[in-house]
Amino acid sequence: MLQIIARRVLVAIPTLFLVSLIVFGLQKLLPGDPLLTMAGEERDPAVIEFLREKYRLNDPFYMQYLYWVRDVLTGDFGNSLRTGVPVSTLIAQKLPVTIQLAVMAMIFALLIGIPTGIMSAVKKGKAPDYAANAIALSGVSIPNFWLGIILIMVVSVQWRLLPASGYVPLTEDPIQSLRTMLMPSFVLATALGAYLMRHTRSAMLGVLSSDYIRTAKAKGLMPRVVVLKHALRNALMPIVTLTTLLFGELLAGAVLTEQVFTIPGFGKLIVDAVFTRDYAVVQGVVLCTAVGFIFMNLLADILYILINPRLRHPQ
Repeated sequence: MLQIIARRVLVAIPTLFLVSLIVFGLQKLLPGDPLLTMAGEERDPAVIEFLREKYRLNDPFYMQYLYWVRDVLTGDFGNSLRTGVPVSTLIAQKLPVTIQLAVMAMIFALLIGIPTGIMSAVKKGKAPDYAANAIALSGVSIPNFWLGIILIMVVSVQWRLLPASGYVPLTEDPIQSLRTMLMPSFVLATALGAYLMRHTRSAMLGVLSSDYIRTAKAKGLMPRVVVLKHALRNALMPIVTLTTLLFGELLAGAVLTEQVFTIPGFGKLIVDAVFTRDYAVVQGVVLCTAVGFIFMNLLADILYILINPRLRHPQ
């Protein structure tokens, strides 16, 4: 098992290198010059030249990249070109918000998607199956921003049950923090739960038609045992894959949902950085997101091994 994990880590190193090179290179293709904004209204040529020297923008591309990689390996992502705040500080401020939102949204999605997917597969062709598919189709079709606005109008404005927007850190007030995150996490979970439901249903249908499931039923095992112990475990592989990919996407930030509910997460941070051409922030956030995706893939590989013991001894 450790050998498999070590191989996955070795594969991740060139992936990270390629991602960092692409991100750093594509930044140079963005139109405009952020130094013109930093230089102020007068845009004194001497000030602009000083800033170019300070941020090494006069150096060749490969030298700029090597300097950046060297700093990143020491934990220095540079400073924001717009605010001067260290990028590592901005990431440390925004990352816990995004992780909390992603975890809560994924919990909701799993609670929605897996049970309905199992029920839909077991009751194939019956009313519960049609109802589950209709709910899944609605979850995929309804835009997150529209659902968020409707929930704010109903739950917050009319019923006054939850805060309409804002964010409270979990360390300051756990109860209020959870209350502010309930609606945005549920909004994100509607589409994620729909995807999980469809994949769970498909995987379960394939497993339920297997010979060993028919044998288990012929032995007189209870239907609940057959479905949950035998069928679900063997159907978990595609579900685990989808779950880790969806969680990785959530770590990248949910831009529209964060905008609707005024949540200061990764999504809003990277959008603001792109529009203001804040290269350092974009590079730092995208690199952290790539690391998050690679970590989730590694976690998926570990879960595969735990679910399927045959993978522990590859040929």
